[in-house]
Amino acid sequence: MRIGLIDVDGHNFPNLALMRISAYHKAKGDEVEWWWSDLIHYDIVYMSKIFSSTYSKDVPEPMNADKVIKGGTGYAIHLENGKEVFDKSKHQNLPDEVEKMFPDYSIYPEFDFAVSLTSRGCPRGCSFCHVAAKEGRCSVKVADVSDFWNGQKHIEILDPNITACRDKRDLMRQYMETGATLNFNQGLDMRFINDDDVNDINRMRIKKMHFAWDNPKDDLEGKFRWFADKYRKSRKGMVYVLTNHSSTMEENLHRIYVLRDLNYDPFVMVYNKPEAPQEIKMLQRWCNNKFVFKKVKRFEDYLGSKHYSEIKDM
Repeated sequence: MRIGLIDVDGHNFPNLALMRISAYHKAKGDEVEWWWSDLIHYDIVYMSKIFSSTYSKDVPEPMNADKVIKGGTGYAIHLENGKEVFDKSKHQNLPDEVEKMFPDYSIYPEFDFAVSLTSRGCPRGCSFCHVAAKEGRCSVKVADVSDFWNGQKHIEILDPNITACRDKRDLMRQYMETGATLNFNQGLDMRFINDDDVNDINRMRIKKMHFAWDNPKDDLEGKFRWFADKYRKSRKGMVYVLTNHSSTMEENLHRIYVLRDLNYDPFVMVYNKPEAPQEIKMLQRWCNNKFVFKKVKRFEDYLGSKHYSEIKDM
């Protein structure tokens, strides 16, 4: 069979589902390629979409295939009263025989790292996140690192909440034993991190590390301070700061200033950005432009500075 693949979100990051689908069909002797022309007939075209339409627009369904299979979280999310809602009935998991395939990294030659997903689920159930609705409110180990890694020098770890997984000691050990540099791409949950976690992290070759302080009602200043004192590196990692969801501007700025003073790198995320007020969009521009963020210490000063005047009409 001739198989076509469409990465609806673009090729900015490897799509794990498509890499597994490619490996599955190649193992059966099928021809696999990126869909590229209506002039070519395909037996099956797979379309994968991870992000909602707010951040990633859909593409037209190809007309030159006997079958088109669309999957991914993005196809199960819709807007309801201005909020993104996940409809589990519209989400389909990969068949078990495909889910177990070692990813075909050759379809993304522009990337030289491994992508791993060794645990799924999260106990938090945050209203702005779809992980709990999609994967359950318990973080469970679903694979070993060797199911994704075959010697690459760097690993992007996509586990949604590995720090809540009861098998995290085993998984942390596996990641350490690779000797690869690591990026906990989706963020480590500061509320679950304990002394053993810090000891493991201090022994890892961390290239990037991400946390989140999404809810200002969670008083995490003490926990972030505790980790900063124990973590061996001077720069403590990036922290996602959710805005435009359930926080005031005062609460936004409190989190940003606290994190910066503790040597973390705050990174503003805007919920439902198309509908966000201009002030929130300017907060994101100020905080996430690190040159400006270092130069203009307070957001209040930025709003009246030449930096704001130069870009407000962009």
